[in-house]
Amino acid sequence: MNALPAHSIEDRLHILRTRWDRYLAEGSFDQFIEFAVAVNSLAEHLNRLRLPGLMRLSEGLENAVLAKLGDPSTHPIAQPDAVSLQRQLDALLGSVATSQSAPAARRADEPKVTLSDSGWVKPRSVWMIAAADRREAADALARQLKFFGFKVFDLEWGAMQLPDDKPLAALFIASGAHASPEEMASIGAIRASCPASQLLYLGVQPAIEPIVALMRAGIDATIPADEPPSTVINSILDLVQTTEQEQYRVLVVEDSRVAVALIQRTLEQHGIDTRTISDPSRLLEVLESYRPDLVLMDMYMPHFNGVEATRVLRQMAAYKSLPVVYLSGEAEVAMQVEALRLGGDQFLSKPFNPVLLAAVVKTRIERFRETQRSSRLDGLTNLLNHTAAKSRLNAMVSQRAGQGMLTVAMIDIDHFKSINDTYGHPVGDQVIRGLAWLLKGRLRATDLIGRYGGEEFMVALPDVGADQAKVVIDRIREDFSALPHSHAGGALYASFSAGVASYPVIDTAAGLTEAADEALLDAKRLGRNRVEKSARAG
Repeated sequence: MNALPAHSIEDRLHILRTRWDRYLAEGSFDQFIEFAVAVNSLAEHLNRLRLPGLMRLSEGLENAVLAKLGDPSTHPIAQPDAVSLQRQLDALLGSVATSQSAPAARRADEPKVTLSDSGWVKPRSVWMIAAADRREAADALARQLKFFGFKVFDLEWGAMQLPDDKPLAALFIASGAHASPEEMASIGAIRASCPASQLLYLGVQPAIEPIVALMRAGIDATIPADEPPSTVINSILDLVQTTEQEQYRVLVVEDSRVAVALIQRTLEQHGIDTRTISDPSRLLEVLESYRPDLVLMDMYMPHFNGVEATRVLRQMAAYKSLPVVYLSGEAEVAMQVEALRLGGDQFLSKPFNPVLLAAVVKTRIERFRETQRSSRLDGLTNLLNHTAAKSRLNAMVSQRAGQGMLTVAMIDIDHFKSINDTYGHPVGDQVIRGLAWLLKGRLRATDLIGRYGGEEFMVALPDVGADQAKVVIDRIREDFSALPHSHAGGALYASFSAGVASYPVIDTAAGLTEAADEALLDAKRLGRNRVEKSARAG
């Protein structure tokens, strides 16, 4: 299991405890709202870290807090209610504490690397609990997981003794159409023991009732029985290769200083960056420079109103899908409907609840980014596509501004046309996916991994020099050459060649790509199945 990033978690827990203690001491409504915002902020952070067990506990606390929100006349809350919230808070804090784990040792069969192994060889274990008649399928799945760097523990249903190494994921592979009471109890026991792990159930029937029952027992995701093993592999690799999200940005178009102060304070608690303007005539200018994920638009401002400003935005291709949330003291339903019809996405009435405001903003931004993200991903591998990979590399180089290192690797599968011609395109696709999985499993969350085109991939490793990058890519090359790709007649093995080039020796994204490509061609000329460094000296 990945260790929790202590600084982020501890900061949020400190805020949470401080606000709760302050509320218990003074009991004001505003303090309870601030506590509710802190709970919501922690829940969202745990969700981004893909810690569903802890997320479930924090959501339970959040729901209990919101149920007691009420209005100023209901505060301070009654002593029994405060005791109940304290118990839930203590349970959450205790589970977070037990989820903090030290990095596991590097696998004994892996070569030493000159850079810190903690960034490259992550502590990943998977528990597998399979029914007796699904043992063959479980063994095949375990072999694949082990190849991608996972440590697999086979457990019996209802096992009393659980491994000390808490897993990244636990896979329950059942045989029947419905889980038995004993199986449900086993799921519940593992859920209680591993609050931060992802629990997957394979073999579920496509019906609501059994899925809901499994979710209540502690399952996070279910996978139908007829899904291929690649679905499971993808699900687990997605847990490993979590991308660092760029900070959310919100443009506030509001002429009330009081409203602006409340909005900024609320969103700041959730790590959301804001920029404010009081004059809507500056809207296009600021949108171009700030590039927000969402606009909070006051309905009534000098010069023209929020609806008119939004209608202008919707006529421009760059802002057709940009979320716009209206803020207004107007309670007229017909007017609100008309405002939404003319381009807005949601309507919040003033005075607004800070918890609701934060939830609306984050939900809208997440959906907006997901829509954008889907257009940036390669359909076969779920990696960044050519355009998105180039854009990300440009951003990574710009952020360095002459400071630090960055190494780019261009990777190309050897003799790929021959694979397609001999075994068919479906097998060729499988080979491409296999390399994508290996890159996702072996590289860091901060690394750029993109499918550059066809059988070619781009990788960018921040804070890593050419020699270190060559070691890392060469280790992946060795593993890929040993990866079997099944076909109708058995299995085939493929290899790749790669070239690496580094910043700041080469100081532009285009130059890095070109130099890495030249090194890749050198690797091909020298016999393939090897990694070469760029010969450029700058």
